[in-house]
Amino acid sequence: MKLIIINGPNLNLLGVREKSIYGDTSFSVYFEELKKKFSSFDLHFYQSNVEGELINKLQEVGFSFDGIIFNAGGYTHTSVAIADCIAAIKTPVIEVHISNIFAREEFRHKSLIAPNCKGSISGFGLKSYELALSSFLN
Repeated sequence: MKLIIINGPNLNLLGVREKSIYGDTSFSVYFEELKKKFSSFDLHFYQSNVEGELINKLQEVGFSFDGIIFNAGGYTHTSVAIADCIAAIKTPVIEVHISNIFAREEFRHKSLIAPNCKGSISGFGLKSYELALSSFLN
């Protein structure tokens, strides 16, 4: 099964930024752990801070991969373009957030992408990615 994790803006700073919210592990270190734990998957990773690049990647993999795990970061709450892109592709997308977006500022409580996703996982730290990957085992 061919899966990709796509991370949006500022997630390249995991392990450095707001450690009380996001922890102290970089995503590159964590991704290596995921590849070992889920070795039956052909697992890929992409990160960009640029909305258009995220859309380009979703379109690129959205008809050929078996699943997408997507943490859109702040674009979750603002990007109609990303929501439209997810609606247009065939590959199922699982929305992931490290923090519990519903326990944070009110503007984070609304996800524009959630209605177009297979499901949403929020608030379990980096384990949110594992939960999303596990959903593809069933």
